[in-house]
Amino acid sequence: MKVILVDDERTIHLILSKMLLKLPEVHIVGTFTDTKSAASFLSENPDVALAFVDLSMPGETGMEFAARMEASGSPVQIVFVTSHKEFALEAYDLSVLDYLVKPVSQERLQRAVNRALDNRRVNQSSPLSAQVSVSTSLNRVALTMLGNVAVSNESGRVKWISRKCAELFAYLLLYQGKRIPRSRLVTDIFGGMHRTNAESNLNTTVYQLRKSLEPLGLREVVRSENNGYALELKEPMIDYLAFEKQVEKLQAIDLGNIETALQIERLYTGDLFGDKAYVWAIHETERYAKLYASFVKRLAEVLISMQDTASASRLLLKLNKRNPFEESVIRQLMTIHEMTGDKKGLNAVYTDYVRLLSRELGIRPSSELIYLYDSLVRRIAEKK
Repeated sequence: MKVILVDDERTIHLILSKMLLKLPEVHIVGTFTDTKSAASFLSENPDVALAFVDLSMPGETGMEFAARMEASGSPVQIVFVTSHKEFALEAYDLSVLDYLVKPVSQERLQRAVNRALDNRRVNQSSPLSAQVSVSTSLNRVALTMLGNVAVSNESGRVKWISRKCAELFAYLLLYQGKRIPRSRLVTDIFGGMHRTNAESNLNTTVYQLRKSLEPLGLREVVRSENNGYALELKEPMIDYLAFEKQVEKLQAIDLGNIETALQIERLYTGDLFGDKAYVWAIHETERYAKLYASFVKRLAEVLISMQDTASASRLLLKLNKRNPFEESVIRQLMTIHEMTGDKKGLNAVYTDYVRLLSRELGIRPSSELIYLYDSLVRRIAEKK
């Protein structure tokens, strides 16, 4: 996938280039310090799929550039990279793919690239026809709910009119095809409001949701029936269901399917619905997070057995960042340091974990972990 960088700071070009070089799926074909040059390059190179764009630049801003690209029908997907997180909501009024706040982590950058690749696959799988029927569009709806709440098809990407209409869509999606009573939506989405105000807000939100979906030919997928609502999508591509299906399909991970397993891990681009933290979705959010953690630990075990400690460490550190209290992850990280003879790294992992438990929970590590640590230290000593 061809990528360009648009930022008036050359330092950012170097930083992002170095990070993107670690991702084999992308190829940087241009770097620009102003939007005029970038726009000219894009007009001559329509196969560029992704642009990382700074918001604050002399002359035309990144926001104005994105609006111009959208108005011109440019196929390039745009990711904003900026220090100004306060503009995130305004940015999503445009059809931008993602919004990254500096300093950008490698994991967060990977998630943005994965989304771009997913959208690209959807677009490439559709026939190039000028007359696409609504029914045809419905067959190719891509729903990105891991780390986000995004809906797209051949016509583009949904621009949510309000945060609540995005939340309503996410709620109905979890129960796709089933009628949800208005009373339940009022309680779960507008809880805490006076009943009359909540009812009024639900009416407004349903209207906004349909208006948001309308440009993609999806207005009618939100059905009203028996004093309730249902979401009817025909064969949508839903990322969290695809991830779950692939995990269940790969019951055992071994040398023969390790690459497939690594590809499945990359499907999980973030927790369900991202940082939205919908209270009514806590159970499902935790379920998918646990499914991901369990899969990664199984995958790491196989990688360790294959002596691929670098890949195993990368995955385990991701889990540790998500839940630093998970002892099983600490065990695997300690084992890797013993395998590589890294006593300093082993000590660091163990002592940091002991301090964390003491500081945050006021407890000591389990006797099993203490024993494992002592055993691993002895093994390293015996190797020397």
